[in-house]
Amino acid sequence: MKIQIINGPNINLLGKREPSIYGSQSFDEYLKELKSLYQTVDFEYYQSNVEGEMINKIHEVGFDYDGIILNAGAYTHTSIALQDAIRAITTPVIEVHISNVHQREEFRHKSMISSACIGVICGFGLDSYRLGVEALLRK
Repeated sequence: MKIQIINGPNINLLGKREPSIYGSQSFDEYLKELKSLYQTVDFEYYQSNVEGEMINKIHEVGFDYDGIILNAGAYTHTSIALQDAIRAITTPVIEVHISNVHQREEFRHKSMISSACIGVICGFGLDSYRLGVEALLRK
């Protein structure tokens, strides 16, 4: 199984950015753990702070991979373009968030991409990604 993880803006600062919300572990550290848990899964990882680059990556892998786990960061709440990119591909996409966005500011309660994804996982810290992998493995 081949899974692409795509992280959006500011996820590159995990471990440094607001640890009370996002924890103290970097994504690179977490990815090593994820790869050791699922040794038969081929993980590819991509992070960008630029919306168009994220769309390009979705287009690039969206017909050949078994799944995409997408944490679009703040673009979740604003990007119709990401929604369109997800709708344009055949690879299933799971939306994930580290924090429980529904316990946060009102503007974070609305996702522009959820309707194009097969599911949404939020609020379990970095474990949200593992839950996304489990969902893809069972699909």
